[in-house]
Amino acid sequence: MLRRVAAFTAAGSMSLYLMVKIVWIVLELRHGTADWVMLNLVTVVMALTGITLGLALGQSWGMRLPAWLVLPFAWIGSGFLVSLLPYMLVSAFLAQDSPSPGDGAALPAWEGVFISVGFAGMAVGLVVALPLYLAERWPHAFAGRVGRVGLVGLPASEAGRAWPLLPAAALAVVWSFWAAGGTAGLNPATLDGWDANARVLIGDGALCAALAAWSVWALGRRGAPRTPLWLPMAAGFVASGSLFAWGSWKLLWVLLPGAYRPFEYRGVAVAEHALAIVTGVAVLLTLLRQYRIRASAR
Repeated sequence: MLRRVAAFTAAGSMSLYLMVKIVWIVLELRHGTADWVMLNLVTVVMALTGITLGLALGQSWGMRLPAWLVLPFAWIGSGFLVSLLPYMLVSAFLAQDSPSPGDGAALPAWEGVFISVGFAGMAVGLVVALPLYLAERWPHAFAGRVGRVGLVGLPASEAGRAWPLLPAAALAVVWSFWAAGGTAGLNPATLDGWDANARVLIGDGALCAALAAWSVWALGRRGAPRTPLWLPMAAGFVASGSLFAWGSWKLLWVLLPGAYRPFEYRGVAVAEHALAIVTGVAVLLTLLRQYRIRASAR
């Protein structure tokens, strides 16, 4: 019941975001640019995918969908949205403490509310519905404790495959440095927009990278640690999805000529986001190997 309510909350919330995007497309078709129309069309497809994912997580037919169809969308969807919950909380406090800019180009009140509720509702809904769905469908990925497979420990060959924590840790360090105020690697010409909100956002990325590194480290430990298995599996799933999803999205816009000007030097941004994509995939493969070992041992 809880999974169904949370999943429908996610789908319904994202429907509000979809309404705003449809209105924007209609307005852009009248007096906008082709680039913004295409961007909004991409976000409409993403919103429809999120709504479909929410419905699938909350209904019985979602349990019968093939894993190759469910997992990629759940991985990317949680990476895009669930990973932003810390940023949403902190940025909300920043908004309360900051005076309104009084910009005439600001969004109408209803659009801002629909977008905020759409993202936050979808993220909170996925936080509840997705783990329940995954644990019910693939219990071996969440049951038990780290380092134990039946009565034997994790094989040494698997315990040693912890190399993805190195690039994940490197990203966490770099992004934490920028969030703390460091400017090495950032383009001085773009620092006018490098405000507290941007630093909180990059700090959110640092948190995800750190969680990805921790999940790989925790799963690679041998012996009999007391950590419940679902902690590193869930954290690694969301964090790796965040690295891949946001890395792919940002890399796309960095590579499009003239479409986006990153805060970093362009070469730094390309290397950073490419590393995030590779690291996200590597962490996900680590989680899948862990699941296969445990499923085959039962």
